[in-house]
Amino acid sequence: MSSRKGQRDAARVVREQLARERRRRRTIWVSAAAVAVLVIAGLIGWGVWSSQRSDTFTTPPGANEPGTGIVTGGGPVTVDVYEDFLCPVCNQFEQSSGATLEQLASENKAKVVYHPVAYLNRFSTTEYSTRSSAASGCAAAGGRFREYAKALFAKQPPEGSAGLSDDELVDIGVGVGLDRGSFGGCVKEGTYKTWTEHVTEEASRSDVTGTPTILVNGQPLADRTPQGLTAAVAAAGK
Repeated sequence: MSSRKGQRDAARVVREQLARERRRRRTIWVSAAAVAVLVIAGLIGWGVWSSQRSDTFTTPPGANEPGTGIVTGGGPVTVDVYEDFLCPVCNQFEQSSGATLEQLASENKAKVVYHPVAYLNRFSTTEYSTRSSAASGCAAAGGRFREYAKALFAKQPPEGSAGLSDDELVDIGVGVGLDRGSFGGCVKEGTYKTWTEHVTEEASRSDVTGTPTILVNGQPLADRTPQGLTAAVAAAGK
């Protein structure tokens, strides 16, 4: 009798072990299926987002071929200037070396490409970096990019503020000779916001991590003084 009981107990233990194993496998398969569903849902969501996200952008007149910056001059050396109109150090660079860049461009010693990026939106409550960059595109359309950029830096708002309003951006443009009707409409309609996004994204892809970033024939400029800038362009042109 005890032998048969022992056999029944052993059989019960085996059945319980098999049942536990079946439950474990079932749990694994359910978890795997749930993960697969989440992955598929994520891929579908990404696909929908990608299809809805527009890769088109409006490029202002005067931009380079890839549409990443506004070109002045046509010299043999390319100087790329990545700047954010909310960046205090960019303002300092403009005040110290902006005139030197203009001279190099006017003398056809350098082709200067200005890339107005929107890196500092987090330091504005109204995405001022994007709005001011887009407004500079409107100024380029009116043939006053440099004049407008200099005026923006001259009236640069402090980081952490709302920045200048669209009306103020328009007033600045009028002050440098832009037409209030066409320029103002461009600013308020955000015509070049897609261009700003493109400029910013391409700058990031090019490993530009901060502003100002100055490249002379693709090489970072260490000495940003007028003398250092002039020397770097001269050396690159040899």
